[in-house]
Amino acid sequence: AAHLPFYYGSIARSEAEEHLKLAGMSDGLFLLRQCLRSLGGYVLSMVYNLQFYHYAIERQMNGTYAIAGGKAHCGPEELCEFYSKDADGLCCTLRKPCNRPSGVEPQPGVFDSMRDNMVREYVRQTWKLEGDALEQAIISQAPQVEKLIATTAHERMPWYHGSIARDEAERRLYSGAQPDGKFLLRERKENGTYALSLVYGKTVYHYRVDQDKSGKYSIPEGTKFDTLWQLVEYLKLKPDGLIFYLRETCPNPNMPARYHSSLSCPPQGFLKGITSWGSVGLQRLPVPLLSFFKLKQFPLAPLSTLSPFLFQRHLGPLNADGYTPEPVVTNNCISWEGAGKSRLLPMDTSVYESPYSDPEELKDKKLFLKRDHLMIDEVELGAGNFGCVKKGVYKMRKKQIDVAIKVLKSNNEKTVKDEMMKEAQIMHQLDNPYIVRMIGVCEAESLMLVMEMASGGPLNKFLSSRKDEITMSNIVELMHQVSMGMKYLEEKNFVHRDLAARNVLLVNQHYAKISDFGLSKALGADDSYYKARTAGKWPLKWYAPECILYHKFSSKSDVWSYGVTMWEAFSYGQKPYKKMKGPEVISFIEQGKRMDCPTDCPAEMYTLMQQCWTY
Repeated sequence: AAHLPFYYGSIARSEAEEHLKLAGMSDGLFLLRQCLRSLGGYVLSMVYNLQFYHYAIERQMNGTYAIAGGKAHCGPEELCEFYSKDADGLCCTLRKPCNRPSGVEPQPGVFDSMRDNMVREYVRQTWKLEGDALEQAIISQAPQVEKLIATTAHERMPWYHGSIARDEAERRLYSGAQPDGKFLLRERKENGTYALSLVYGKTVYHYRVDQDKSGKYSIPEGTKFDTLWQLVEYLKLKPDGLIFYLRETCPNPNMPARYHSSLSCPPQGFLKGITSWGSVGLQRLPVPLLSFFKLKQFPLAPLSTLSPFLFQRHLGPLNADGYTPEPVVTNNCISWEGAGKSRLLPMDTSVYESPYSDPEELKDKKLFLKRDHLMIDEVELGAGNFGCVKKGVYKMRKKQIDVAIKVLKSNNEKTVKDEMMKEAQIMHQLDNPYIVRMIGVCEAESLMLVMEMASGGPLNKFLSSRKDEITMSNIVELMHQVSMGMKYLEEKNFVHRDLAARNVLLVNQHYAKISDFGLSKALGADDSYYKARTAGKWPLKWYAPECILYHKFSSKSDVWSYGVTMWEAFSYGQKPYKKMKGPEVISFIEQGKRMDCPTDCPAEMYTLMQQCWTY
């Protein structure tokens, strides 16, 4: 947006209103500014009837931009152009841009000055790239890397003091002058929580900063932010529940005066993250929150702090330990020696982004699809009690996409059809790179569910047929992706209830997606679990004890299933609890026993499985 003459960058609401006043306060007068609350977002500030109106523009997961309740657009410029023709919920149409004065550039945000160098250094160190290959990887990775780096950028700020006690925070604040608004941010003992310590009237006040399920930070009952540094910047402009504004930084005495952008030592926040998910009597791990940074330069931390990141110890260090060869650069693309071909990163495939990421395609997004837009191949990809899965092509407005079509048998009972429709309605709400997306439903000769194509098939069959070809680090990579998909489901308040290797489909050898939402449930906003009325044909070997004994399902029970899925993956597709029946499995678990470590599975991976099976 920096090229737009009416974009002001990172300015406060009051500054925006001052610019609009000076420009005449005519109806439809507007400007665009950076949003202080959401990463990559903007705010549209405008005038109508001598009143100011401010509309938040959020960047959607698929890269489009939208005002809440409004249509999605491919960029802020296109959004403003649309609203200049159609108010569509705004106070009036955008009529006159309030352009910046001549020679004035947009005000950069706190993160803006750090971002480019951090992204470049991260990509260079992670893939050991230079030249054109480095530039190509930066373009491909930038959106994902930006968010990753932004969430820990606070650790480079002088006001961040890390994990210090309340008494030590007060000692530092009382040291030297004590003006009103002197502050620091520190980490609390409770995982995932922080505290703002603030001086006012020579007294230090402490405010808890919490992180919600979706990862947003806030003072209790306060405005929510994507990152801690955004929260701090906002509180410098508005107290928002504090006794006073944040005015003067209390510098961390242990931080270098000049923080370099090199990422040779990633922010320590990547080594945190275990939280408890709220199921009574269980202290099971959350789905791992994974960083992409290599951690081999760190000493081995206590398992209680490091375990969510064990995957990455094998995505990076395992290369050096011989599991996979180091990548080399040929013809400006990343290749793996011995693989015989270039490796496609997930974001380079056609199914990483939603087929509706193009705003033009989004206009046609509906649950029910027209039959004449669907071409069905007679080749079956699989079959089951419900019917079969066929390959097909779905014609969209501007393109055609390969799809998998679940075709219901015409002689199936109404209850089967109802269950299939429930699955479709759940999947249609989900949009994540690591979940098979539902394109829609077609009612014609049969009921058909049209989904993204993941041509590699189920993970368990893939691994069992290629045991000599697939490395341990490849399995770690795939399970890492499954964890990110499960993290998304938990944030959306969904319980999968049927996570297993058979329900993880591969796009290719290095890209996995979660599928089969036939048993999934959406939880209420205030619910932490779902209770089934009766037991059905349940996959008991993948279920946590509380599911079987009390019919209670939650994100924590999905974590148990995740541990079993890990075991399947690291045993190259073997069946869990071999030769045991459901009741025997329950007795086995109640006795405190767990499945043995799969052959050649890294010890740290098995430790993580055991933590998933805590009861």
